[in-house]
Amino acid sequence: MRRRVIIITAVHPPSAHFLPDAYKSLCRQELPDGWDWHWVIQEDGKSDKVAPHVPDDDVRVTFRQGRPGGPGTARTLALAHADGEYVRILDADDQLPPGALARDLAALEADRTLGWATSRVLDLLPDGSTVGFDGDPDNGPIERGAVLDYWSSHDYRAQVHPATLFVRRELLLALGGWMALPASEDTGLLLALNATSRGWFSSEVGLLYRKWPGQATSQPAHTDAGERDARMAVVEARARALAYSGWRYPVAD
Repeated sequence: MRRRVIIITAVHPPSAHFLPDAYKSLCRQELPDGWDWHWVIQEDGKSDKVAPHVPDDDVRVTFRQGRPGGPGTARTLALAHADGEYVRILDADDQLPPGALARDLAALEADRTLGWATSRVLDLLPDGSTVGFDGDPDNGPIERGAVLDYWSSHDYRAQVHPATLFVRRELLLALGGWMALPASEDTGLLLALNATSRGWFSSEVGLLYRKWPGQATSQPAHTDAGERDARMAVVEARARALAYSGWRYPVAD
């Protein structure tokens, strides 16, 4: 029986035209023998503006629609169709460099104590150029609590990017998927993962993060101070409550 990595993408009409580029980046991925990837695209809402951009690949692509509720809701709904052992997040407007899936898979397959993986990110600018950042952690394991400690002391900015998450499906389900927030739902998941399990960071580029005027993080609502403070407060409180509970992954026999 072949094993699967599930790629989950939340999409809404403004970003739908980037789906073909994301698909091309998936088609460039090479996985070990016995492994396949499957892409689950979940529209945040029900329109007629996304489906025309969904690649025609019935074997490897599943497209679903649902009640609008934001990207966290869309991704969590997509879990209903995630029948693989691992889940990789891919935003509709981003791309995976060659080798990204295989590196994350190799790290977690080699060490059962790792629950998730992240990787280096490059911003993909409108002219096609890329920009990197200083301050990435060392290549290797990330211990429990390390991301939360860094995030809380660096103006709520993590040293690893939540858009690169590659996670064991059973752990993702145990934590309830993504947080019910209008934004920062992926940061909430990252900190919850770090509160309960060890992770991995790959210093090789694992994501091209597209910068464009229509992206959600460039909108004024995303940086509204009052809402941002509320989001960060509940994200931190959840992570600290999970750490305090003592629940750990993997669960000891």
